[in-house]
Amino acid sequence: MAGDKRDYYEILGVERGASADEIKRAYRKLARRYHPDFNKSDPRAEEKFKEINEAYEVLSDPQRRERYDHFGHDESVGAGGFGGFGGFGDLGSIFEDIFGGFGDFGRRRPPGPEQGKHLRYDLEITLEEAFNGGAKKIRVPRTESCPECGGSRARPGTKPEKCPACGGSGQQQVTRNTPFGRMVNVQTCLHCAGRGTVVKEPCPACRGEGWIVRERTIEVKIPPGIDHGTRLRVPGGGEAGVRGGPPGDLFVVVSLRRHKLFRREKDDLLYELPLQMALAALGAEVEVPTLEGKAVLKLPQGTQPGAVFRLRGKGMPRLYGRGKGDLRVKVDVVVPKRLSAREKELLTELARLGASEEKGKGFISRMKDAFGG
Repeated sequence: MAGDKRDYYEILGVERGASADEIKRAYRKLARRYHPDFNKSDPRAEEKFKEINEAYEVLSDPQRRERYDHFGHDESVGAGGFGGFGGFGDLGSIFEDIFGGFGDFGRRRPPGPEQGKHLRYDLEITLEEAFNGGAKKIRVPRTESCPECGGSRARPGTKPEKCPACGGSGQQQVTRNTPFGRMVNVQTCLHCAGRGTVVKEPCPACRGEGWIVRERTIEVKIPPGIDHGTRLRVPGGGEAGVRGGPPGDLFVVVSLRRHKLFRREKDDLLYELPLQMALAALGAEVEVPTLEGKAVLKLPQGTQPGAVFRLRGKGMPRLYGRGKGDLRVKVDVVVPKRLSAREKELLTELARLGASEEKGKGFISRMKDAFGG
């Protein structure tokens, strides 16, 4: 009886002047909460779910909502003498939105195989590992087809049966006769949740889900020269496929750990060289570290703080290319904070020479004199 039905706005928990978006959001929230697949222990969930669907079918349709606002549950009055309303209230697209990320729940699946979901794994490596390349083994939790039932969800020795409620289509037509014609609503089958099949004896290993979660060791190949943020694809490393479909892929996103000596800038490496003040003034050959060992860098006389020198081919390998970048060495002249008596004496002599009125001698010559060069 129409008089026994609850108000549709009350069912969805919205005001009578609610917008279409507000109604849709309220429906999404309630549909998730009361879907029978998520509330198997609640015998009232299915009835509640049907009530929510009926309310949304009316309030989501502008014309039906207008008639409902005027005539209440007798909203068919004033609809005109049309022979039928086939297709009204098809909730397939919204079920796709609501339950799309939860396996088969609430949506009709195509009968053929379907690829599994892709997965992402964040992998941190050292600069040395990025330089040399190689292989890394990672452990990835993922869903796989149940080895006991092969993904069928049924106890071994049994098979899923065609859903008696929808005949295997995954959808149901709900027909209502009215004084002005017959209304046919198409909705996802509540008995099989759109799968088209039902399982009378669920597989005990996976509890009728058809899949299990298992942690797998996967080997990832690291190409030399890989940079921060690079994404590597491991075909077949993702979630199990559906109905015999292929598994998804695993995407490994690489990040580089901060290095204690080098900073990477594309294919180049930057190294800050602490250098004594005297060596910067006199010039010298110094050893600098690289990712392949030591290298010799020749510094000219009068090297200034912040000067940058380039060692060709001592940087990172070019990813999937030839050659290497460079090692750029930035000079950081170190001024001593503590001096020995002899160092004070030499620097005092240097200052005296610098302040003298000797002509024909430059700074370097005076420094050599002071340090006995």
